Amino acid sequence: MGPRVVLMGPPGAGKSSVGAALARLLGETLRDSDADIEAVAGTSVAGIFVDQGEPAFRALEVTAVAMALEQDSGVLSLGGGAPLAEATQDALKAYKANGGVVVFLDVSLTAVVPRVGLNATRPLLLGNPRQQWLGLMAARRPLYEELATMTVLTDDRTPSDIALEIAATLSEVTS
Repeated sequence: MGPRVVLMGPPGAGKSSVGAALARLLGETLRDSDADIEAVAGTSVAGIFVDQGEPAFRALEVTAVAMALEQDSGVLSLGGGAPLAEATQDALKAYKANGGVVVFLDVSLTAVVPRVGLNATRPLLLGNPRQQWLGLMAARRPLYEELATMTVLTDDRTPSDIALEIAATLSEVTS
């Protein structure tokens, strides 16, 4: 069956907070692929990056996302880089082909800077977070746009407001 909705987007777009608000609104569970990875690895995402490297993290991520797409029925929040893996792209395309809803939570640089700051828990934004984020978005935006069935700009909006917009679209899709 798969999740009712999948959320994806860059660091700071609001995937976790919007996911929590949307799950509450829909009366569903929230599953976060990064939390699944941390549970399996027994350490934080940042710890995996430092101790094992990004390739090890990405391998865990492919498995976590595939399992969540097969098992979960609620709201699934993906880590920002999850769509980079070809296997995850294929899984998301299959999910979409079966009527799944994939929401790209988009955010501008102006809105994201106060959200991510110099946050050490975001290993890919270490150094110059603005430049790192711009580089990530240049590489990832085409994938987010290709895989999404819906795009929502999160700038200057509350997670509840965004969740309401997504829920309204979900009810249109399923009615």
